[in-house]
Amino acid sequence: MLTHSKYTPKKKALLGELLVQRNIINYDQLQTALEKQKELHQLLGRVLLDLGFINHEHEILPVVAYQYDLPYIELKDHKISTDVLKTIPVRIVKRYQVIPVSVKEGKVVLAMNNPFDVLLRDEIQMQVEETLAPVLASRKEITDSIRKYYGVGAETIQEIILSQDNKLLVSRKEEEILDLEKSTADATIGNFLNKIFLQAFQERATDIHIEPYYNGLSIRYRVDGMLSDVNVPASIKFFKESINSRIKIMANLDISERRVPQDGRFRLKVGDIELDMRVSFLPSTQGESAVIRILNSSKIYSFDELNLNDAEKGIFHDLIRKPHGVVFITGPTGSGKTTTLYSCLSCLNTIEKKIITIEDPVEYQLKGATQIQVNMMTHMTFAKGLRSILRHDPNVIMVGEVRDVETAEIAIQAALTGHLIFSTLHTNDAAGGVARLLNMGIEPYLVTSTVECFIAQRLVRLICPKCKTAGRIDMKHLADFRTEVAGVREDTMVYHGKGCEHCNSTGYYGRTVIFEFLFLNKEVSELIVRRASAVQIKEQAKGLGMKTLRQSGWEKVVAGLTTPEEVLRVTQNRSGR
Repeated sequence: MLTHSKYTPKKKALLGELLVQRNIINYDQLQTALEKQKELHQLLGRVLLDLGFINHEHEILPVVAYQYDLPYIELKDHKISTDVLKTIPVRIVKRYQVIPVSVKEGKVVLAMNNPFDVLLRDEIQMQVEETLAPVLASRKEITDSIRKYYGVGAETIQEIILSQDNKLLVSRKEEEILDLEKSTADATIGNFLNKIFLQAFQERATDIHIEPYYNGLSIRYRVDGMLSDVNVPASIKFFKESINSRIKIMANLDISERRVPQDGRFRLKVGDIELDMRVSFLPSTQGESAVIRILNSSKIYSFDELNLNDAEKGIFHDLIRKPHGVVFITGPTGSGKTTTLYSCLSCLNTIEKKIITIEDPVEYQLKGATQIQVNMMTHMTFAKGLRSILRHDPNVIMVGEVRDVETAEIAIQAALTGHLIFSTLHTNDAAGGVARLLNMGIEPYLVTSTVECFIAQRLVRLICPKCKTAGRIDMKHLADFRTEVAGVREDTMVYHGKGCEHCNSTGYYGRTVIFEFLFLNKEVSELIVRRASAVQIKEQAKGLGMKTLRQSGWEKVVAGLTTPEEVLRVTQNRSGR
């Protein structure tokens, strides 16, 4: 918002009066804001925003521009050419949070959030050759435009290139190992990466992909399960090895090794939030590719935060109250299985219960639980760890993943001796979990006597609440849903997101989970004992009332939480339907 002013308004009317005249606020709101302004000594516009009397900066800025007889511009509707962007150095753009918009009559039109500050304008003018013509613009739109046109960390990359020491760094052969600790590039490369990490966190990214290709470098974020490009300067290609080396130093990896995969981790802090950054390097023909997983390990979601409906909450509460048995959650990588498991464990985490987990890696920190990290170098496998866990008198055990028959057999035996076990399997649906255990060599009678439930799950994106609109379902999608969902009608109202600033024009913001619960009742157990196929088991369970993933997703569609396209995307079967 606007800061201080060195101008006297050319229009005699006060800002508050103008806002009332234009019906932006009413008289009572103005009086309340003026009293608050005296108390806080802040600008009236800031106070009105904080009180909620106006929702956005752009509601008040045109009035401020009118009051001071200055042009006002909405940058989101304005396209800026490359030639115009070159008129102001990127370091000035970033430092003062301004952006050149156009060139008129030999003057550079400069969008500023505080064009009234004469000292600030003079300070900028002294550093550029062109004559400036300031215009008023929203701070958020200026920030978004800088990111859009210049990319993340553009000024940092520019400073490195302009540095005499780093001209040598750019000209070095790619094969040479860079000692970043002794290089002046170290601080600025670190600066650049910090900006990448911070933006990724602010945009809710779960992964950062740094990928080399011929004569270039790509950076992408995975947000709500989907990858999107990050706008970075083209000159970043000169620092591929420097960036990788800096990340390796942070993750305590060998910067001289580029021929084999490497995994590591480091921690970052944003405010009071500690982030666990899991790093993986993979050699490719164009250089090393790096993927960084961002984990907020201290944040464990409750069932309410997972957007579970009452029926789903009831099922989970019944399962976690079981004295013994196994609960398997199935799904592909990235479907939220570990998050759901920790929601269950957090409900069980009381002083009366001993909880032990063994994972690869440990993704969440649960106070009160004993958590074990799988380590193949020390031969700490799931099976070996699980054997030791049983000697520590646990009530509840969580096994990150059942990967082999040995781990599966120990988990089954633990359930038979009175323990409650939670674990995961990589299968497409709940019935597939049965087939996986049988294929491993587990006897059918052991599955039916110990497993309480197989739960398949997927994550679907939520419709952005800021741009949500209603419409009719597409006929093609209607046919796809009718294969599994009864009562789907042509006049069913569904919702979509048009795309806005809030959701970065995707139409989605956040994710929720859909489930498929397979309970091992008498009929299903009989099929398992006869070694029936996963398809037969699923059809039997559906006949007994089991909701499939697609049926669960349709409920979210009807509730206006997600779109038909999103549900179909995550529930496609092998035939693509």
